[in-house]
Order: sequence, then C-alpha cells, then structure tokens
Amino acid sequence: MRKQGLRAIQPRTFVPRTTNSRHGKRVSPNLLEAHPQVTKPNSVWVSDITYMPVKGGKWAYLCVWLDLFSRRIVSWRLAENMQEILVREPLERALLKRRVSPGMIIRSDRGGQYLSEKMKKLIKTFQLRQSMSGADNPYDNAWAESFWSRLKAELDMPKGGYECLERLNAVLFKYIEGYYNTARLHSALNYSSPIAFETQYYRNTG
Repeated sequence: MRKQGLRAIQPRTFVPRTTNSRHGKRVSPNLLEAHPQVTKPNSVWVSDITYMPVKGGKWAYLCVWLDLFSRRIVSWRLAENMQEILVREPLERALLKRRVSPGMIIRSDRGGQYLSEKMKKLIKTFQLRQSMSGADNPYDNAWAESFWSRLKAELDMPKGGYECLERLNAVLFKYIEGYYNTARLHSALNYSSPIAFETQYYRNTG
C-alpha cells in the first residue's frame, strides 16, 4: 500500500456528546468563579452527565448530583437518553430527601437539560440559585470531572460494557451507594468517606 501511495481509511470513533450548549437559551451566571470554600452540607450541589458503553454498541447516560462539602453523591440517574428528566428527577428526589435551605447553589455546565422549563420551575419552587460553568471550559466543573475519573478507573467495566442497562444500573448502585458514599476515603475529607464526613459535621454542630 505504501508503494502504491495508498492509505487505509480509519473509521472515526464515535464519542457521545453530553453537552449541547447551542440551545439558544439564556444561561445562568458563574456563581463559583472564585471557588469559595464550602463549610456545610447542602450549600452547593454540582452536577454533570457522562456516557457509559452497553453491549451492542449502545450507550447509557449517567447524571449525578454531588454535594461539594462532603463529595457525597446525593442523587443519580441512569438512562438510555439525555432527555431533561435525566437531570431533573434525581435533583427533585434529593431536594425532597435532604434538609435544603433557600439559596442553595446548584452548579452544572451549560447543557440544555439544565435549562428546561420544568427545571426552572423546580428551581423556583425550592428557591435555589443556579450557576453554570464558563463557555468552552472543560475544567470549570472539576469536582464532577474528578468523580467521573474515579468512577471509570475503579469500576470493573467489561470490554464493550455491561450486557444491559439494568445490569449497569445495579453495578452503579453497588459502587455509589455501597462503596463511594459509605467507604471510599478522600484526602480532601481528612481521609473520611463522604457520609462519615457529613455525620461528623452534624455531630459537631449539634
């Protein structure tokens, strides 16, 4: 082929996009630009979406909401698409479960899912403040990106992904609820797990 001046054509690898900021909707300001220190739970929750392979060349999409104080995953959802319910439903579930005061910041990228009308209604109902990362800055949501790197490094993902969405969901439940939140130690948390760090905070503050 070299002698004939030929070159093999390599198919382009398909990588799903989890953020589409070309939606024409008005985005929220960056309230965490100065990276303020968070001193108590339920002050700032950050969110992001990642993709995970499923057998048969399919993809699943995982959304998490992470408490910036404790690094705890307060809620998450796995789905076969990225419709707005992927981010809204786990947020609503966590808001109903945890003691959240008006004014809490929720942080995400500029994806259209975070700007849906139902999302805006939820934010207004719970009196939240929405913050979004800067344009074209992949490092501006580093807290969520850090979780993705840990998840994908520590999860025992078979080649080509799990056989179905249900199996992947069960594996993620075991990792997030049975290990990450309860047992994984974080240097940023004085080598405590997220739940242990929160428990210690509430014990100290009464």
